[in-house]
Amino acid sequence: MTEIIIAGFGGQGVLVMGQLLAYAGMLEGREVSWYPSYGPEQRGGTCNCSVVISHEEIGSPIVSEPDAAIIMNRPSLDRFEPTLKTGGILVYNSTLVDRKPERTDLQVIAIPANALADELGSSRVANMVALGAFLRASEVVSPESIAKSLENVLSTRHHHLIPLNMQALERGRAYQY
Repeated sequence: MTEIIIAGFGGQGVLVMGQLLAYAGMLEGREVSWYPSYGPEQRGGTCNCSVVISHEEIGSPIVSEPDAAIIMNRPSLDRFEPTLKTGGILVYNSTLVDRKPERTDLQVIAIPANALADELGSSRVANMVALGAFLRASEVVSPESIAKSLENVLSTRHHHLIPLNMQALERGRAYQY
């Protein structure tokens, strides 16, 4: 079982990353849960989601001690870094997070997600850059399953953005951290 927290500000694609992981897990025949949490604000407010991907039945969607975290902003790093399991994976957006993680017992991946997304022409795919780095480190689901999930998770009106999202995922996977 792999328990993941994804956190950032509303509008950063935090919930989409969680949905993609959960859908990819389903495509691979796994048990999954996706549990979003966000404040009354939409854009700019904090939000996070918990994703559990397992070969066994999942008892609860609540994640209190995650195996991994994808962090898109400083408040989320402050909140979730202490909760990670020893040896866990911490991917964080070093473009927006102005401090390094304090824990030394984690696999830390600093990726300038916004800067790399800007190089691709759109800061809106920073989430996919971070997700790509996470997929390389964790291999919890295959990149192929994530690619297939994009068609199901993104609304039809956004399907023209799938090639850009795929580029961003690959950019994150290829980034040398």
